[in-house]
Amino acid sequence: MSRIGKQPITLPAGVEATIGNDSITIKGAKGSLTSPLFAGVSAVQEDSTLTVTCSNMTDKKTKSFFGLVRALVASNVQGVTAGFEKKLELKGVGYRAQAQGRNLNLSLGFSHPVIYPLPDGVDAAVEASIITVSGIDKQRVGQVAAEIRAFRPPEPYKGKGVRYVGEHINMKEGKKA
Repeated sequence: MSRIGKQPITLPAGVEATIGNDSITIKGAKGSLTSPLFAGVSAVQEDSTLTVTCSNMTDKKTKSFFGLVRALVASNVQGVTAGFEKKLELKGVGYRAQAQGRNLNLSLGFSHPVIYPLPDGVDAAVEASIITVSGIDKQRVGQVAAEIRAFRPPEPYKGKGVRYVGEHINMKEGKKA
């Protein structure tokens, strides 16, 4: 049995859960998110707790979806109450970022500026050389942060590029004369 799947999810005040045949919708102060319910996995709500149950514990595929559904619903609950954010840091001479409406304008040492359009549900704020990507959907926030980092990943000789705040880059020694 999944250790994660059998843990109950506590719904904070102001958060509603609607359980359908094939999905669970979580509504909160910041918005609403929907998670799928796979075959053999169901959910039950009692007062302010939500419990995910699995009908067939002998089927390997059903058991794997059991923990997944619980983790998705728990991250949706956290997203509609507090939200998620990732912070990126720009390292390098002349590396800059600017938030212009729903676009992020990045100067990353190329001959042209990189303009990244932000998807719906994700916001970006820029302070000095720190880009903060925030939103209610954990997957979308992480994906946007990864795509921004992919424009200029940190290189191992001087450490220049876009990195997550607190990310450690293994530096290499250059050529010796």
